[in-house]
This record gives sequence, C-alpha cells and structure tokens, in this order.
Amino acid sequence: MTEQQNNKRIAKNTLFLYIRTLFVMAVSLFTSRVVLQTLGVDDYGIYNAVGGVVAMFSVVTGALSTSISRFLTFELGKGDVERLKVIFSTSVNILVGVSILVIVVGEIVGLWFVNSKMNIPTDRLYATNWVLHCALLSFAVNLISIPYNAAIIAHERMSAFAYVSILEVSLKLLIVYLLYMSSWDRLITYSILLVVVSAVIRFVYGIYCNRNFMESKYRWTYNKVLVKEMTGFAGWSFFTNCAYIFNTQGVNILINLFFGVGCNAARGIAIQMEGAIKKFVLDFTTAINPQIVKNYASGKFEELYKLICRGARFSFLLLFCLALPFLFETPTVLKLWLNIVPDHTVAFFRLSIIATLIDLLGNSGYTACMATGNIRKYSLIITSVGCLVFPLSWLLFKLGFPVESCYVVFASIYLLVDVVRLFLMKQLIGFPPLLFFKDVVLRIVLVSVLSIVLPLIIVMKMDPSICRLIVCGFTCFASSSLVSFYFGLSSGERGMIVSKIKSRFFNG
Repeated sequence: MTEQQNNKRIAKNTLFLYIRTLFVMAVSLFTSRVVLQTLGVDDYGIYNAVGGVVAMFSVVTGALSTSISRFLTFELGKGDVERLKVIFSTSVNILVGVSILVIVVGEIVGLWFVNSKMNIPTDRLYATNWVLHCALLSFAVNLISIPYNAAIIAHERMSAFAYVSILEVSLKLLIVYLLYMSSWDRLITYSILLVVVSAVIRFVYGIYCNRNFMESKYRWTYNKVLVKEMTGFAGWSFFTNCAYIFNTQGVNILINLFFGVGCNAARGIAIQMEGAIKKFVLDFTTAINPQIVKNYASGKFEELYKLICRGARFSFLLLFCLALPFLFETPTVLKLWLNIVPDHTVAFFRLSIIATLIDLLGNSGYTACMATGNIRKYSLIITSVGCLVFPLSWLLFKLGFPVESCYVVFASIYLLVDVVRLFLMKQLIGFPPLLFFKDVVLRIVLVSVLSIVLPLIIVMKMDPSICRLIVCGFTCFASSSLVSFYFGLSSGERGMIVSKIKSRFFNG
C-alpha cells in the first residue's frame, strides 16, 4: 500500500471517529451535568474516588491491552493469518484468567481500602461498597472486550468502532433518564446500570468481530511459547503503565485522602470536560497507530519517522485548537454547563489541558517503541522517570501545597519523559531526535505563541459575558486554525489539504 493510500485511509478512519466523537461529546457533556445534579457533589465525588481505586488495577490490564494490540497489528503487517488466530484465542484465555484475579483481589483489597482508609461520609459507606462491586464487574467485562477492540483497530475498521461507541453513549443517555426516575438510592442505581451497558457493548463487539474477522472466532488453544512471549511483553509494558496509573488514579486517591470528596468531584468534572475535547485527538492517534506498527513490521523506516512526527504534531495542534477557547473562557463555560461548579474545577481543567498537551507529544513515539517488541530498557528508564509524579505530589500535599500542585508536577515530569523517550527511540528504531525538534517542537511553540495574541486582547478588553464567550471562542478557533495551517503544517501537508479541498468542491 502506497503512502498516499495510507494517508487516505488514516483520513477516512479519522473522519469516522470524529463523527462518533461529536455525538459522544454532546451527549457526555449533557449527561455529566444531569448526573452531577441528580447525584449531588458528594455522591459524584464518591463515584470518582472509588472509580480511581478500581482503575488502579488497569496497571495490569493496560499492559495486556498494549501487548495484544501490538501482536495483532504486527501480524497483520506480516500477513500471517494462522498465527493471528492463535494470538487472538490466546489473548482471550489470558484476559479471562486476569479478570477473575482482578475481581478476587479487588473485593479483598478494595473493600478494605475503601472502608478503612478513604475519606467517605459514614452514611454513604453502604452505597460506596455497591459502587466498588459494580465498578469491578464493569472493569472485568471491559477487560474481556480488549481482544475484540484490538482486532477492529488493527483491521482499521473505524466505522464499526464509531457505530458501537454511538450505541454505548446512547445507552448512557438512557441511564440518565432512568436515574432521574429512580426512587432507589441513585448512586447504587447508576453503578448497576453502567454494568449493564458494559455487558451489552461487550456482546455487540463480539458479534461484529465473529462475523467479520476470521481470527476472532474463539477456539481453545494453549501455546506456551506465545503465552510467555505475550506476557513477557506485557510484563515490561506493565512498568510503564504502572507509572501512568499511579500518576492519575493514584493521585486521585491522594486528593481524596488530603482534601476530601469535594475535590474529587471537581477533578471528576475537569477530567470529563478534558476527556470530551481530548477524544478528537485520541481518534486521530487511534487511526494512525496501526500504520506506525505496520510500517515498522514491513521495515519502512522513513515513512515510520514521518508518521511519528506527524502524529505528535497533529495531536498537539488538534487539541490546542479545540481547547484554546475553553482555556480562556473556562469559568463561563462551566457555569453554563453545570450551573453548580465545585471549587477548584476551573484551575483543574486549565492545568489538566496543559499537562495533556505535553503528554500527547509522546504518544506516537510510544507506539513505535512498543512495535519493536524490545521494550525492557525502554520500560525501565521511562518508568523510573515517570513514577516520580505520585511521590512528589504526596510530598507537596504533605508540606501544605494546594491541591492544584499535582498538575504542575505531572506536566513537568512528563515533559522530561518526552525528552528521554526521544533518545530511547534513537536506540530502538534509529529515530533522529533533531528531526523531532525541527518538525514538531519549533512548529508547535510558534503556533502556541502566535495563536493567543488576539484572544488575550479580547479577554483583557471585555468583561466576562455570553457575548465575550462567543467573540473569544470564534477568535480562538479562527486564530489557532489559521496559524496552525501556515506555521504548524509543512508545505507538502498544506498542498495536500488545498488539493483535497479543490478536488472536492471545485472540480465538479
């Protein structure tokens, strides 16, 4: 497949995912407002805090997900169908075993931690235990779905991925209605209904994959060498994921221990808002990642280097253009969206976007490193640096620093991680760090500085209002888009976009 065909496929897949994301984002923002109002700040904070405890287990499952995605996509690039079948069935076997282990450990350790260590109001402990049970069950169901999701992404069938996601968010919209109508404890009701949605989506993915991909028809198999190879890869990937989970969900638990459920609610809202915007970028990386792995598998290193830089640069620019209006007008947007805005939410959101922009720069490089399968040294070094976020956040909280300081720590450490990753990429795949500096860093710094000038003038000259929100929002988006087009893209990328527009709209 030529580079032009690959670019066309990436664009097509990204479009499918963007259509999905527009719908998902609109529904998610609406449901978040209603869920917050229906549950109340404390119960919403409890759900996010307990969810953080359960999400700690994804330190293991995230590693397995990375391993499965890498092996499936790599073999597709090689074209070995028989090995694909064995890999898929082996993946299911591994994940069923891990899901049982997660439930057992979660029920023992999770119940002890939630009931004896977390800062939960006494009269809500019964409901909190229900949340834990349901969150563990949902987690296990989603875990078993990983091979099916990975197969869809590896085959680049993003239209199916988009349709199922739309179904999922539609079911969650139904949950909001049922939650509003419920006369039972609403926190417990919400948790149970989310389990039902997870089960429905799991079966939909299974049916689609069984009908469309020959390797996804499960059969019992045990290949000792492959199990060792996959779990060995996952074992080293575990260290990298361990750092990230502790730096996000672990810090969420620290916030609960030091500042209470009110701050957990604020962090939950900020994460929800950030996630809705971030989905656009993740859709692009979801579309481009299979091409990165396949280019490595087929030895096309020049195309691989271009994709790494393009993935990092486009990810940053996409999120920056979408987030800039929200960064300038966060208080007004939150007030219109939620009406009730928990303390610290504005600062949490702004800082989380800045931290995410830094973190996104390394996503395509991470995918390329995982594609090599030789990740022992990578995992040890990246984890050694990345795991500093959790202890440093704990230290700052212990010394009396404000809750927002954890975001400053996260952004600083992950900027260092991005730099270290570049030199590891040079060793693993021969990637030249100077290329990243020229093609990515210089461009995004120039775009960031030039894009904020006009919006900053508007914010300084106008008082907060709906009118300023509209004017500033339009100016932010127009300014960042134009500056990104002229300074963030290469001449070849600009020419390709102009050519596509002309052929689409002006050539009949």
